[in-house]
Amino acid sequence: MAYTPDSRSFSSPAGVAGAAAIDAGLRAYMLRVYNWMASGLLLTGIVAYAVANTSLLGAFYHQVPTEYGMRIAPTGLGSLSMFAPLAFVLVLSFGVNRLSKTAVQGLYWAFCVAMGASLTSIFFLYAQDSIARTFFITAATFAGMSIYGYTTQRSLANVGSFLIMGLWGIILASVVNMFMHSSQIQFAVSLLGVVIFTGLTAYDTQRIKLSYAQFAYAEGTEGAARRSVYDALSLYLNFINLFMLLLQLTGNRRSN
Repeated sequence: MAYTPDSRSFSSPAGVAGAAAIDAGLRAYMLRVYNWMASGLLLTGIVAYAVANTSLLGAFYHQVPTEYGMRIAPTGLGSLSMFAPLAFVLVLSFGVNRLSKTAVQGLYWAFCVAMGASLTSIFFLYAQDSIARTFFITAATFAGMSIYGYTTQRSLANVGSFLIMGLWGIILASVVNMFMHSSQIQFAVSLLGVVIFTGLTAYDTQRIKLSYAQFAYAEGTEGAARRSVYDALSLYLNFINLFMLLLQLTGNRRSN
């Protein structure tokens, strides 16, 4: 039977010590997860800003003449960078029980770099003050929902299942809208997406917290180190998606 805090009595000194060890381990583990997530976001931001503001931009985007003037279009490398993050996520997902800790960490950093390159376009689509404002709004929203997910005694399992179904719904709607080019559908997808990823932040935080006691002793130090990267990736994706959707809804587009 999997060990959980409720599977034994903590009335004895040994039980109290065991509970304290679990609590201390959980806090250390969550700190590790948040450090991985924050470091990944920082690397993504640095890469996106560096590509957008250096000569590297020419390798990813070029100007294309249209009947309305010039527009920015991705090069072959730019198009590749848009799909590269998905490839890294798939490799990490399918290799969850096969990859070593070093391989998982290396793939995570590579994923963050690829994501940064794919987000370069936001710097010539949106005003920089709008990007900064949306980032801080996202950070505040994420922090509040993550704290809620960590502290609430209410199970979010059913809510999480509903949110995941909604996520598949907006993915399907987004694919359909690639052909329809409907601004109404795009607005609805962005609005619903904000709700979904806000809720998923709380759900994933609670899931990470509740799963800790089950794997802490079973997987050992190596397994915990590997799992912390996967858990950080879940929170990272929630943050990035929430940021992009909020930017689509509230961001100020550049006039040139």
